[in-house]
Amino acid sequence: MNAKLPILDTSRAPQADAVRTARDKPALLLREHHDLCPGCGEPLAARIMLEAIEELDCAQRSIGVVGIGCYTAFSSSMDVDAVQALHGRAPSVATGVKRMRPDTLVFTLQGDGDMVNEGLQEVIHTAARGENVTAILLNNGVFGETGGHMTATTVIGQRTKNSLEGRSAEQHGHPILIGDLLAQLAGTAYCARGSVDTAAGVSKTKRMIKRAFETQLEGKGFSFVEILTMCPTGWFIPTPQGPTYLDEVMGSVHVTGELKAGGRLTTTAELALARTRSKKP
Repeated sequence: MNAKLPILDTSRAPQADAVRTARDKPALLLREHHDLCPGCGEPLAARIMLEAIEELDCAQRSIGVVGIGCYTAFSSSMDVDAVQALHGRAPSVATGVKRMRPDTLVFTLQGDGDMVNEGLQEVIHTAARGENVTAILLNNGVFGETGGHMTATTVIGQRTKNSLEGRSAEQHGHPILIGDLLAQLAGTAYCARGSVDTAAGVSKTKRMIKRAFETQLEGKGFSFVEILTMCPTGWFIPTPQGPTYLDEVMGSVHVTGELKAGGRLTTTAELALARTRSKKP
């Protein structure tokens, strides 16, 4: 862990707009630094989530339910009311909060280990019931806080602390594409997968978060945004290679895009085909 790293620039490389980004930080972000590893993508995801809350003018009526992972530390740096949930239980806690306080904007903040391993049944049943809450998943394919071992979203060939030769389908099974599962449920009104490895990705993901929150504010049902985030430490790669690794390894399986919007379903396979076409010269 490394102290006092900028919450926007998550590498050690200097940025020409460092002064601008410090001045323009969202008001709901209480401090500009984090204690996570260099290159971590989670601070970027948390920042744009707070920006979305501010832009929707929901700062005074938002309640976050935070899971257990590296991102749990954000509870003390966000000026938003928050509830700490046990491993995987955030969607169920969020359900209770929303039913008691239907006037609030309720969201969960969870990692892939927390949501897709520890609490898979929680998020699936929350979506199936059409609970009017928003679940936000920070997906880096590893249990970062507890040592960097494999999760249910780790892709085939990805190295982790307990898959040093890469995840094997024969030995470890296949990764769960949680967005595809949730999009199929009638109670899910909006479902999307974004990333924070590029400026364009950050911008698109922020729009996804806003659309998910708007879905909830309009009372349409469950909404979900999965955000692919970098974890160079857990991936055994140099910090500067994090964004490229995310795009080429994680992003080739957990393909970004809207999976359910306006009642229309789009599968990851369809998104992958569009991704392939866009990369052709």
